[in-house]
Amino acid sequence: MANFSKVTVSAGARTELHDALSLTGAEVSVNELPAGASVPFVHAHKQNEEIYGILAGSGCAVLDGEKVALHAGDWLRIAPAVKRQFFATKEEGIRYICIQVKENSLEEYTAADAIL
Repeated sequence: MANFSKVTVSAGARTELHDALSLTGAEVSVNELPAGASVPFVHAHKQNEEIYGILAGSGCAVLDGEKVALHAGDWLRIAPAVKRQFFATKEEGIRYICIQVKENSLEEYTAADAIL
């Protein structure tokens, strides 16, 4: 077995990478909402924070009742208990990546975790 995994993600409503890449420390999904569409439910999490990166388009997130505009290039971190729902604008769709990890689980990162 190789010590790496690779998958190609094509356009589509949602692609979860947990199983496709055999992830052990995070869930990553690539999501696309067409113009005027939304995620059809409001949700929160028990212990996982989410990091969203807007890859293309525009829309908004409603976070605990507060509307936050989103545009390509924006990044957003959301604490587990925050109730959230995502929307594309009426004029254009939105494509984003969502990274879900256990809150406060990062011990070392970047150079501190590197072996040179």
